[in-house]
Amino acid sequence: MANVGPGFDILGFALNQPGDEILVEKSGENVHSIINQSGLSLPLDPVKNVSTVAIDSMLNQLGSTQKFRLTFLKKIAPGSGIGSSAASSAGAVYGANHLLGSPFTNRELVPFAMKGEEAASGSAHADNVAPALLGGFVLVRSYDPLDIISIPGPDQLYCSVVHPDISIATKDSRKILKTTVSLEKAITQCGNVAGLVTGLITRDYRLISDSMHDVIAEPVRSFLIPEYEKVKKAALEAGALGCSISGSGPSIFALSEHEDIAVRAGKAMENIFTVAGIGSNVFISQVNKQGMNVMTSE
Repeated sequence: MANVGPGFDILGFALNQPGDEILVEKSGENVHSIINQSGLSLPLDPVKNVSTVAIDSMLNQLGSTQKFRLTFLKKIAPGSGIGSSAASSAGAVYGANHLLGSPFTNRELVPFAMKGEEAASGSAHADNVAPALLGGFVLVRSYDPLDIISIPGPDQLYCSVVHPDISIATKDSRKILKTTVSLEKAITQCGNVAGLVTGLITRDYRLISDSMHDVIAEPVRSFLIPEYEKVKKAALEAGALGCSISGSGPSIFALSEHEDIAVRAGKAMENIFTVAGIGSNVFISQVNKQGMNVMTSE
């Protein structure tokens, strides 16, 4: 989950679901190979797939010619705004690094996974791949040099995500953003980011709620998502602490203090899309504090 309200390109957190499941194997071939068993459309060309782009970045650092075979068993829907490219990029380098004897720590894998994000969106941002690899909430304090900070958060913080049956390419969603903002908006956004980070660290739910406001990206991107304002209102009325666009959209997420509130908020958001004749999928997840993990190892 990237951006987290006001934290455009600098805040993110990991979810338990949805996620990718990737079988990563060493290959004796001269090129990487990609096998798609996910049921979703994926580029099979290793030059164009974010997972192999990320792996090649890592292999170049190692000076290795090793190739891998990647089988996608489950996949987050591309263009969903729930970290599809990040999950593939981070999962691939995590698995390949594991098979190579873990020459890199998870934190050191972040720049390689960012290369996959760059291939997908044109921007090497870390607010998705960093939490996917490290778990929990992550603040990207700086990109030059890269400085990533893990942030503790409340144990009972839950996320409701509704993914409507529409797709928005990250590149297209980034293109519509303004390249400059007013001083007034910059001050407001900085205050909200600082308040949100402080609220997470101090486990202050009121402060988290008060700070979950994006005055830069959300007002522009919300026009790409049908029924957005109604969905957000429904989540807040159901008791959610805050609601905003997930990544570049079209998915919408809400943070809640307890699981039962998250379930209620998720149903309320889904109902708005149902009434509008738009299908959707809902995911309820506690913040995943572990990040990537090896499910089976043979």
